[in-house]
Amino acid sequence: MLRNYIKIALRSLWRSKGYAAINVFGLSVAFCVCTFLFQMVYRQLTFDSFHEDGDRIFQVYRFINNPDKASRTGGMPLPLTPALKNEYPEVEAATRFLESSSLFDYKGKFVEKNVKYVDADFLKVFSFPMLKGNRSLALRDLSSLVINESTAKAVFGTEDPIGKTLRLGSVGNQKEYIVTGVLADSPDNSSLQYHSLVRIENAPGYQNSKNQWDAYNHTVYVKLAPNATQAALENRLKPFAQKYFSDDLEKLKKQGGKPDERGDLVAIRFQKLANVHFDREIANSGAPIALVYALLGMAVFILLIASINFINLSIARSFTRAREVGVRKSLGALKKQLFTQIWGESALLCLAGFVIGTLLAFLLVPAFNAYFNAKIIMDYLLQPGAIAGILGMFLLVTLVAGGYPSWQMTKVNTVEVLKGKITVKRPGFLRNSLIVTQFTISCLLTCCTIFAIQQVDYLRTRPLGFEKEQVISIPVGNKYSGRQLVQRLRNKLRNDPSVLAISGSGVNLGRGKDGSTSRGILSFTHKEKEIASDWLLVDYDYLKTLNIKLLAGRDFSPAFPSDSLDRVVITETMAKQLGEKNPVGTFFQTDTAGAKIQIIGLIPDYHLYSLQQKPKAITMHISSREEISYIFVRVTPQSLNSSMEKLKHLWTEIAPGAEFTGTFVDENIDALYRNEESMAMIFSFASGIAILLSCLGLFAVALMAIEQRTKEIGVRKVLGASIPGIILLLSRDFVKLVVAALVIAVPLTWFLMNQWLAEYPYRIELSLWVFGLVGAGAIVVALATISFHSIKAALMNPVKSLRSE
Repeated sequence: MLRNYIKIALRSLWRSKGYAAINVFGLSVAFCVCTFLFQMVYRQLTFDSFHEDGDRIFQVYRFINNPDKASRTGGMPLPLTPALKNEYPEVEAATRFLESSSLFDYKGKFVEKNVKYVDADFLKVFSFPMLKGNRSLALRDLSSLVINESTAKAVFGTEDPIGKTLRLGSVGNQKEYIVTGVLADSPDNSSLQYHSLVRIENAPGYQNSKNQWDAYNHTVYVKLAPNATQAALENRLKPFAQKYFSDDLEKLKKQGGKPDERGDLVAIRFQKLANVHFDREIANSGAPIALVYALLGMAVFILLIASINFINLSIARSFTRAREVGVRKSLGALKKQLFTQIWGESALLCLAGFVIGTLLAFLLVPAFNAYFNAKIIMDYLLQPGAIAGILGMFLLVTLVAGGYPSWQMTKVNTVEVLKGKITVKRPGFLRNSLIVTQFTISCLLTCCTIFAIQQVDYLRTRPLGFEKEQVISIPVGNKYSGRQLVQRLRNKLRNDPSVLAISGSGVNLGRGKDGSTSRGILSFTHKEKEIASDWLLVDYDYLKTLNIKLLAGRDFSPAFPSDSLDRVVITETMAKQLGEKNPVGTFFQTDTAGAKIQIIGLIPDYHLYSLQQKPKAITMHISSREEISYIFVRVTPQSLNSSMEKLKHLWTEIAPGAEFTGTFVDENIDALYRNEESMAMIFSFASGIAILLSCLGLFAVALMAIEQRTKEIGVRKVLGASIPGIILLLSRDFVKLVVAALVIAVPLTWFLMNQWLAEYPYRIELSLWVFGLVGAGAIVVALATISFHSIKAALMNPVKSLRSE
């Protein structure tokens, strides 16, 4: 019996090759795209899920209920972790995590890698696999060094690294460490990435800050005891916050701060490790959870559109198979047998689309990763959860999309069919709803794509307060002194007409090839007001290099030796915080025992970081004790490419053995908006697929409608109807459905995009012309799709039309 069903199904599909090809094409594209999108969602939702006892691991953060807005920060003071462990037995293990970079020196071989300063409990909190060494003893000593597998190969090659001595640190400030362990490389879906681990007591400035409760420079992770709960411990930590953050509490009370619903002005709270990746406020990294859900929604939408197409095509084909079904029923076929036969054909089509779609996904994954920077691995498909999800998706589409049309076809009236009086109902609520749903999704995704692209372009082109063009940024690294390299470059390029200015800073502009970002914020009290400012190390000619104009005062100058001691240049926001309308010449102190600092210059606000936040107060200073981390070179517009090559060549002279990783600052700025750019690209990709599949569905519905109205068209032509009139008649109903889809899509898009744009202090305004353009485009696409059938029907000989009835 099964063999007979399959044979009949194959013969039936072969007779309707066009129908089968459209269905298989639509399903295979949908399955392929959904595989990619589900993989991206899976990767995001499984971040940090590989740690043992992950449900007991948390990141510690501070809650501060400011009078204007509550805030959360992951920055912690150094004495907090020891105090937590000593005073609260619920904390089974805790580790600080401070990021830095260092030069690795092994027998004259130099390698630049990042270093994470941690506590000995790091390997108790996190279960990164230990390849070599003793896990419980690897970070016991202050001279212990744990490296990952990639660093071991880069530094030692084929040598066994255990017990080997390495020198770590910056030029002139190195310390010897002994390799005591080798960890596996951190997985791609880990919030914590590392090359090496050393004890945090070795961090620069640790001794001076280990007892300071007002210096926030690192993150903290804890692992709670099995019997402890997050809520209970957070409640028990109320006295802890009042004890160690009393100064913050007093300042907030003076500013009019009120406790939140939990009764806290300042509190120590915990964020689950599984949520850290999505919490951009305390982690300052990762993908917004809304974007992940948007990807999931797009996958569901595309699968839904493909299923709608399948249903519509099956219903369209049911009209031509009505007589076949009637004959089978008259010969004794049961409804169950007819359903099995017709549903079997649908299952074969679904299976073909599923297999082809999966093969396409395997073949196209390298191209997809390269284009969208997706980092998906097809090995995920072999995991039990992924296999169950894929099979569930296949069965759902097969049962729903194939089952409904099969059930409808078994309801054909046998007597009416055999009398030749079979009629198919005119378009109903279900069919119209499916079409409206398809075009609503397509219009929604298209509008979102356009608005996302506009927002990214707006962020890229909005003035930053400095000229980002024609400036080259060069990370210094740890092998040489940045201050010395700046001076060497000045000496080499002093008479080069293509070089306009050279300077340096402790902070990069945008995100360069080194991928590092840093920020130093200094808080102090001035005239009983709390002041917070970015404390920015710069070199001479910084303003000239970035073409920042002075509003008042002067720039730093070598002619004034005191400029490197206690002189600063501030931005307008910093001046407002200080309460000074004319700040040049005034003094302030960052602590009562410190020297008075004089303001020598005032500049406009500018965006040192991303446009995702408004300009912060910035205080620029020059220091002979602090090292320059980045060198900036402004060149003439005519010499952009040649200057980069020239600097690359000079780098080998002034910094032998150090890698040159220079980039243009405008490229670095663009790199800050990769999440937004990825979102725009993915929406563009998804909207294109949705439109393609929607057109296929409309093609199917047009075929069904025109086949149902063949006799009507013939009668109208006999009575003198014109070809344009018939085309208009056949197209009118579909245009109404597209307009209905637009009526639903426009307010929905308006709401969703306003929610997304609300995260940006600088955002576009949603333009009505976009909706008009998308609406007109949707109507044109719909008319173009159905024109093939409508024109063909209008040109048909009415004699043949009436004879076919």
